[in-house]
Amino acid sequence: MLSYGQLAKEAHHFSTWLEEQKISAHGHVGLYMHNGRQTTTIFLAAMACGRVITPLNLLAPTNQLAWVLDHSDIEILFYSPDKKQSLFAALENTKRKFQLVELDPDEAQGPFMKSAAGTLPTVKSTQPALLMYTSGTTGTPKGVLLTHANLLHAARSMASWHSLTEADTVLSSLPIYHINGQVISTITPFVSGGSVVAPHAFSVSTWWKLAIQYQCTWINMVPTIIAYLINAAKSGGALPSREELKVIRFGRSASAPLPPEHHREFENLFGITVIEGMGMTESASMLFCNPHDERRRYGSPGLPCGVEAKVIDADGKLLGANVAGEICLRGGNVLNAYYKAEAETAKAFDSEGWLKTGDLGMRDDDGFYFITGRLKELIIKGGENIAPREIDEAVLKHPAVLDAAAVGIPDANYGQEIMVCIVLKPDATCSEEEMHLFCIKELGKFRTPKLIQFMKDLPRGPSGKVQRLKLLDVIS
Repeated sequence: MLSYGQLAKEAHHFSTWLEEQKISAHGHVGLYMHNGRQTTTIFLAAMACGRVITPLNLLAPTNQLAWVLDHSDIEILFYSPDKKQSLFAALENTKRKFQLVELDPDEAQGPFMKSAAGTLPTVKSTQPALLMYTSGTTGTPKGVLLTHANLLHAARSMASWHSLTEADTVLSSLPIYHINGQVISTITPFVSGGSVVAPHAFSVSTWWKLAIQYQCTWINMVPTIIAYLINAAKSGGALPSREELKVIRFGRSASAPLPPEHHREFENLFGITVIEGMGMTESASMLFCNPHDERRRYGSPGLPCGVEAKVIDADGKLLGANVAGEICLRGGNVLNAYYKAEAETAKAFDSEGWLKTGDLGMRDDDGFYFITGRLKELIIKGGENIAPREIDEAVLKHPAVLDAAAVGIPDANYGQEIMVCIVLKPDATCSEEEMHLFCIKELGKFRTPKLIQFMKDLPRGPSGKVQRLKLLDVIS
């Protein structure tokens, strides 16, 4: 348990402790820890002390972690005991030296509390606050440097959109090393004066118990969590009563597209309205969100939230409604530059300050946006563009399928063919032939996957988003 008063007290002690450790006034502080009391304290206190916090992805492979440790310029790194082995493996390949502090995420009191309480510096809104690295699934990770103004703009937009107050409590198991867990689950309640219940990780068996125990008024989820909660309820798991869940006024889903079938099924099972949204690291996790009224759309991340958005063609020309292209955005929560990457920054922004997201989509006549995929993930078969999500959603209609993701694979005749990787529900069965016939019915022959692979799990990033290009490893 961590109160606002205790957090403020510890931040003042942390300020003195950082000076004693000779961490520079605007130095970078690394965080390689699971969710926990100390993790949250360090995450917020470092920014309050004028430092730049850099939470590291606990799922990153050794070579990627080593690259980030060198590139991020951290001066001190807090790590949890269970991550010591992976950290030290990465350190063998790093060039920089920095301080290391081992700390249990659930420790009642951090080492900095032994120092005297100091004063917090005056922090400018334009000052860097958070350095986050993209997943790097298609190459070297990019450092996204966000200012205090970026984070505040995103959190205030989020709080306003969902009418959050000090009376609200969110349940979120999303990791603090991901932008959703940072801004939506942690900073937004901090700005609105609310509370967050943050277990180490998601668990089907404890999710509703925690929501009921702490009387959470909203729940922050990703589509994977929604899929598992649906499956558990339909498989005979303990289903809480509508009376027990009535305090939850909405659920939020983001970080990956939510299949409309799962969206409707979750609402029917639990009686909780789900508001789908979308964000990205570069926009401090705020981009689109559905309204809390009858206008919300299944299959759409919603309307621009806290940003301006538009759709352009390959030549950069503005496209009208219902025409697919690349989504661009501009706003107070959007980064100014990638860290130590002038060429990447110049490539990502146009002359008017619009960020080219790499996401493909369109907006309808009412201003709602629809995402069809990523530029780098688009399947081009015989010269025709096929959005992987179109394949995903068709396969997910099969009653035996829990999860699915499509990706393009090399083909001598068409340039690319379609492969779909499928996770079946527990105790469910389905043959390749059955799935092939099902896809022909749903998608037609041209869009039916040539290759069908059944897997135990799909490769995912920390937010739950499928890392499609890693699916190619199954055929390599």
